[in-house]
Amino acid sequence: MSGFKKFLMRGNLVELAVAVVVGATFSGLVQALVKDLITPLIAAVTGGKEPDFSQYVFTVNGAKFMYGDFINQLLSFMIIASVIYWLVVLPMSRLITFFDRNKEATEKKCPECLSNIPVAARRCAFCTAELQTEAATAPSA
Repeated sequence: MSGFKKFLMRGNLVELAVAVVVGATFSGLVQALVKDLITPLIAAVTGGKEPDFSQYVFTVNGAKFMYGDFINQLLSFMIIASVIYWLVVLPMSRLITFFDRNKEATEKKCPECLSNIPVAARRCAFCTAELQTEAATAPSA
């Protein structure tokens, strides 16, 4: 039972629960934005009679195809995806690139197995190949 309690009290689980709640709330907010502001604006610009796309349907042999509701959901998805990209993915990739830049200065590739090893290493930890150090390659006077 104590292991389960530790699992529940772990920081990552709490952060994940907060993220799910915020994500669900954000999704509702975006859906309201699309339904109440964006689709009426599109209808006003295009001269449509109904400002809500969810009312747009067509029927084939008694089957009702609600393509307007699909348009609403597509707009919601595009807004959520763009916000996630611009506010989460792009900053994180820049941050990772920033930290990887410092990593490249402290590591080099082994010429035998192409593993990343420290710059000062004289032997590869992965394939045990002997490496030439910078001092050994410099010409002696």
